[in-house]
Amino acid sequence: KQWYQRRVRGVELTLDVRCNEETPRHVTTRDLISSNLKCIPVTSKVRDHETHGDGSPDDILICKLRKGQHLKMKMYARKGFSKEHNKWSPCSAVGFEYDPDNALRHTTYPMASEWPKSDYSELEEEQSQAVYEVYGKPEKFWYNIESIGSLKPENIVLTGLQVLKKKLMDLQNHFNNEIAKEALYIG
Repeated sequence: KQWYQRRVRGVELTLDVRCNEETPRHVTTRDLISSNLKCIPVTSKVRDHETHGDGSPDDILICKLRKGQHLKMKMYARKGFSKEHNKWSPCSAVGFEYDPDNALRHTTYPMASEWPKSDYSELEEEQSQAVYEVYGKPEKFWYNIESIGSLKPENIVLTGLQVLKKKLMDLQNHFNNEIAKEALYIG
């Protein structure tokens, strides 16, 4: 037990809920108690000091208890990235398309009429694919993002763009530093 506590280095969360009533008790993220008051579940940031209840619609349901059931556990939360493991990814699926009518012919269809039409297609009902554009380039992109519920899809995209922007700025700074070093060596 002590070895595990040293290795995790996260925030300890405890859960101790009992159902004493006839109606099922919803155990949600609101019931989690954090060892660090600065680190609480994102759905519990606005806590009203209820001791019992189903919580707000933003609370994530953990389980339901019947009368006489009791759930008690201790867990450790730590921040991770989906590059490290997929369990930290807020997305369940991401899809994109840039040529819904297949005008660029980046995809070849054996029987184009058998393929389903895209939601973004601008073709008439009887057409199966657009006229081939030899020098065409993608100009518009459509993204579909399915969230697992921990973050809204809009927040996932905006956070991703912020991370990309930071990485590009770091790359530019590193590149400028390398150019400055080369200028010092030449002189």
